[in-house]
Amino acid sequence: MASRTPVEDAIREKITAGLKPTTLEIYNDSHLHAHHAPMQGVTSKETHFRLVITSEAFRSKTQPARHRLVYGLLNDELKREGGIHALQLRTMTPEEEAKRRAQEAEAE
Repeated sequence: MASRTPVEDAIREKITAGLKPTTLEIYNDSHLHAHHAPMQGVTSKETHFRLVITSEAFRSKTQPARHRLVYGLLNDELKREGGIHALQLRTMTPEEEAKRRAQEAEAE
Protein backbone atom coordinates (compact mmCIF):
# COMPACT_ATOMS: atom_id res chain seq x y z
CA MET A 1 0.00 0.00 0.00
CA ALA A 2 1.37 3.41 -0.96
CA SER A 3 2.09 5.89 1.81
CA ARG A 4 -0.13 8.95 2.15
CA THR A 5 2.93 10.95 3.27
CA PRO A 6 5.81 9.92 0.99
CA VAL A 7 7.70 13.22 1.34
CA GLU A 8 7.45 13.17 5.14
CA ASP A 9 8.51 9.51 5.12
CA ALA A 10 11.56 10.38 2.99
CA ILE A 11 12.45 13.28 5.32
CA ARG A 12 12.25 11.01 8.38
CA GLU A 13 14.28 8.25 6.73
CA LYS A 14 17.04 10.50 5.37
CA ILE A 15 17.42 12.67 8.47
CA THR A 16 17.46 9.60 10.73
CA ALA A 17 20.05 7.80 8.60
CA GLY A 18 22.23 10.86 8.00
CA LEU A 19 22.14 12.63 11.35
CA LYS A 20 21.10 10.00 13.92
CA PRO A 21 19.01 12.64 15.76
CA THR A 22 18.04 12.37 19.40
CA THR A 23 15.04 14.57 18.55
CA LEU A 24 13.27 14.78 15.21
CA GLU A 25 10.00 16.65 14.99
CA ILE A 26 8.40 17.01 11.57
CA TYR A 27 5.51 19.42 11.06
CA ASN A 28 3.68 19.47 7.74
CA ASP A 29 2.51 23.09 7.42
CA SER A 30 1.41 22.74 3.77
CA HIS A 31 -2.24 23.38 4.56
CA LEU A 32 -1.30 26.84 5.86
CA HIS A 33 0.14 27.81 2.47
CA ALA A 34 -2.21 26.11 -0.01
CA HIS A 35 -3.88 29.44 -0.86
CA HIS A 36 -0.60 31.19 -1.81
CA ALA A 37 -0.23 32.08 -5.48
CA PRO A 38 2.84 29.86 -6.09
CA MET A 39 0.85 26.88 -4.79
CA GLN A 40 -2.04 27.29 -7.22
CA GLY A 41 -2.36 24.12 -9.26
CA VAL A 42 0.01 22.15 -7.05
CA THR A 43 -1.67 18.90 -6.06
CA SER A 44 0.89 17.81 -3.47
CA LYS A 45 -0.17 18.11 0.16
CA GLU A 46 3.48 17.95 1.22
CA THR A 47 5.21 21.16 0.21
CA HIS A 48 5.92 23.12 3.43
CA PHE A 49 7.71 21.58 6.38
CA ARG A 50 9.07 22.72 9.71
CA LEU A 51 11.74 20.50 11.29
CA VAL A 52 13.21 20.47 14.78
CA ILE A 53 16.38 18.37 14.83
CA THR A 54 18.77 17.65 17.67
CA SER A 55 21.93 15.83 16.69
CA GLU A 56 25.56 15.39 17.70
CA ALA A 57 26.32 15.90 14.00
CA PHE A 58 25.70 19.64 14.51
CA ARG A 59 28.44 20.01 17.12
CA SER A 60 30.93 22.79 16.23
CA LYS A 61 28.95 23.72 13.09
CA THR A 62 27.42 27.13 12.44
CA GLN A 63 23.68 27.37 11.75
CA PRO A 64 24.28 27.88 7.99
CA ALA A 65 26.52 24.77 7.91
CA ARG A 66 23.88 22.77 9.80
CA HIS A 67 21.22 23.87 7.33
CA ARG A 68 23.41 23.00 4.35
CA LEU A 69 23.85 19.53 5.85
CA VAL A 70 20.07 19.06 6.05
CA TYR A 71 19.53 20.51 2.55
CA GLY A 72 22.11 18.06 1.21
CA LEU A 73 20.25 15.13 2.74
CA LEU A 74 16.93 16.33 1.30
CA ASN A 75 18.27 17.47 -2.08
CA ASP A 76 16.04 15.15 -4.13
CA GLU A 77 12.88 16.22 -2.29
CA LEU A 78 13.78 19.91 -2.69
CA LYS A 79 14.43 19.62 -6.44
CA ARG A 80 11.54 17.35 -7.39
CA GLU A 81 8.39 18.81 -8.94
CA GLY A 82 5.71 18.72 -6.24
CA GLY A 83 8.36 18.19 -3.59
CA ILE A 84 9.41 20.49 -0.77
CA HIS A 85 8.75 24.15 -1.58
CA ALA A 86 9.67 25.57 1.85
CA LEU A 87 11.69 24.17 4.73
CA GLN A 88 11.98 25.83 8.14
CA LEU A 89 14.74 24.39 10.32
CA ARG A 90 15.62 24.50 13.99
CA THR A 91 18.89 22.64 14.45
CA MET A 92 20.46 22.02 17.85
CA THR A 93 23.09 19.98 19.64
CA PRO A 94 21.88 17.98 22.67
CA GLU A 95 23.29 20.67 24.99
CA GLU A 96 21.50 23.45 23.13
CA GLU A 97 18.24 21.51 23.36
CA ALA A 98 18.72 20.94 27.11
CA LYS A 99 19.37 24.66 27.61
CA ARG A 100 16.24 25.56 25.59
CA ARG A 101 14.09 23.15 27.60
CA ALA A 102 15.44 24.54 30.87
CA GLN A 103 14.63 28.09 29.76
CA GLU A 104 11.11 27.05 28.74
CA ALA A 105 10.59 25.36 32.12
CA GLU A 106 11.71 28.51 33.95
CA ALA A 107 9.28 30.61 31.90
CA GLU A 108 6.31 28.49 32.97
